Amino acid sequence: MYSLKLKQHVDSAGDAEQVSGEPLWTEAVLPGCPVRAVLCVTAAVTVLLGLLWLYRLIFCPLLLRRRLDEVGYVTEKQRSRAQVANEVRRRRKTGDLPPVYPNGWYRILDSSMLERGDVKDVTVLGQQVAVFRGLDGRVYALDAYCPHLGANLAVGGRVVGNCIECPFHGWQFGGNDGKCVKIPYAEKVPHFAKVRPWPSCEVNNQILVWFHCDGEDPEWTVPEQQEITEGQWVYRGRTEHFINAHIQELPENIGDFAHLNFLHTPGFISGTDLRFTGTRICTFLQHIWKAQWEPESEPNKHCSRMFLQHTLTVFGQHFSLLDVHVVARQVGPGLVWMHFKHSFLGRGLILQSVTPVEPLLQFVTHTIYYQANVPALIPKFILRVECVQFERDVMIWNNKKYVSKPLLTKEDSCIQRHRRWFSQFYSDNSPQLQQRRDTLHF
Repeated sequence: MYSLKLKQHVDSAGDAEQVSGEPLWTEAVLPGCPVRAVLCVTAAVTVLLGLLWLYRLIFCPLLLRRRLDEVGYVTEKQRSRAQVANEVRRRRKTGDLPPVYPNGWYRILDSSMLERGDVKDVTVLGQQVAVFRGLDGRVYALDAYCPHLGANLAVGGRVVGNCIECPFHGWQFGGNDGKCVKIPYAEKVPHFAKVRPWPSCEVNNQILVWFHCDGEDPEWTVPEQQEITEGQWVYRGRTEHFINAHIQELPENIGDFAHLNFLHTPGFISGTDLRFTGTRICTFLQHIWKAQWEPESEPNKHCSRMFLQHTLTVFGQHFSLLDVHVVARQVGPGLVWMHFKHSFLGRGLILQSVTPVEPLLQFVTHTIYYQANVPALIPKFILRVECVQFERDVMIWNNKKYVSKPLLTKEDSCIQRHRRWFSQFYSDNSPQLQQRRDTLHF
């Protein structure tokens, strides 16, 4: 109808080129232009977002961070996850716990998180630590609190050469030994002015600190993974979890073979909520595990190895193409390296770190490196599957009690063997749990 009226108007004007000084097509098309413009812009944005998502999926490393209350708790109506986590923490019996901080090396940061001249405030083993990278490129770790009036060196402090400067009065402390080297307004620096240095190292693109309850020097070094150092294996992603448990309960799973073929049999598509993993229709996919654990001998008695053979069945049929061989090497109380070997998908490594934040609060990371010639989707998928299986354990750890004298069968003998091996990381003066906090703050 609008076109008909337009034609009549043109005929009456006797001008086929313009109507009221405008081109003929302007009046006919303009009323629909806003709609077309919105559709075009929406389509362009959708395509752009899709391409961005596809790019991140294919090329970017996976980064998955879980809050403390996000995993491992059963929520109820009208109660937040934080409320449930606090109540579980308050009500749960801890049991007769071993010392809370074993002696050993602990990851605190990835190397990429600390640029030259950066300072980070890190909580580890119940302590605040100022971690900084000097202008020489080395990493230093010192107790965070200035002995002068207690300012936190890592909060507002800055790097001066290879020293850290207190943000309160400008006192400077050397990274090597923690001694005060300068007080801007004092004629002389007291010889006893210092903060405690933490032995640290940087290996496999991670920054670690050494803890010993008696202040002894490191008893072993963390081995270097040549494939990572030489760039043959590249970083493909990381997951982070907080776990409400004693540190010994996490690596103890290595010696608990029976739980593998019970807790971890349902396929990864069954999810992490243990109330439903065995009841969902997706049980047609199942994981089968065979494991063996043994400690290493001198000079590597602080290490142990778990040999794990994984197979996957679909509707009860075994597909050998999906078999994966894993060797998990534990180095001290807080580091586990899981080497993957697949006949078709190649080789890679997951670095698991367990770092005590507080006596019953562990910060766990899984960092995956894989062959550079393997598409990033494959190691990211492996890390996702590992995350699902790990979060099933988290649901157990967050709610369990530590049993110092467990009721075991002969098939559970490896659990006791692992406990005896792990006991080497405790000393007579290793700190025990003195008190508990009733709540966690999110």
